[in-house]
Amino acid sequence: MPLKPLDLMVGLSLTLRKEPVWTYAELGEQLGLSASEANKAVERCLQAGLLSPGASEGAKPTPVRAALMEFLAHGVRYAFSARPGRQVRGTPTAHSAPPLSDRIRAGDEPAYVWPDPEGTHRGQAIEPLYSSAPGAARRSPALHELLALTDAIRCGRSRERALAIEELHKRLIESP
Repeated sequence: MPLKPLDLMVGLSLTLRKEPVWTYAELGEQLGLSASEANKAVERCLQAGLLSPGASEGAKPTPVRAALMEFLAHGVRYAFSARPGRQVRGTPTAHSAPPLSDRIRAGDEPAYVWPDPEGTHRGQAIEPLYSSAPGAARRSPALHELLALTDAIRCGRSRERALAIEELHKRLIESP
C-alpha cells in the first residue's frame, strides 16, 4: 500500500500530540478528514514505518520521529514534489511562513501560498500535501509550521531546504 501525501500530514500532526490517547474522529476533525480517512492514513504510516503500534493493548500508534525526519530530509522532495504555480490568494507556506519567514528575506520574489479562499496573502500557488491543510493549519499554528517546513523541502532551493531540515530536526528530534 503506497504512502500518500495525506499520510505525512497525519504523521506530522501526531508528533504534536502530548497525550497518547486520541480517536480517529478527533484526528480527522483536527485535520479536516473523515475518521475513516484518518484511519487509513495511520495504517499506511504504520506499514511504511513512520508510526509504530501502541505499546499496550488498545494504545494508539505513535510517531517514529527518526523515520519521519529521515523521510522529510531525504525523500519528501522526490515522492511529493511541488512546483510554484500561478498567482493566487492563500495561506503562506514554505519560506513565506514562519519559522523560515523570520530567517529568509525573499526580496522581490513572490510569496509561496497554498490556494485558500480564506487566505490573507497573494503569492505563487504551492499544492499542499492534502486539500485540507490550510484549514488544519488555521486550527494549529504548530502544524502550520511543520507543513510549511515540509513545503520548503518540497519546493525550495538548497538554502531553504537546509534551513527547513535544521528546523524540523529541532522540532522532531531534539525537543519532541
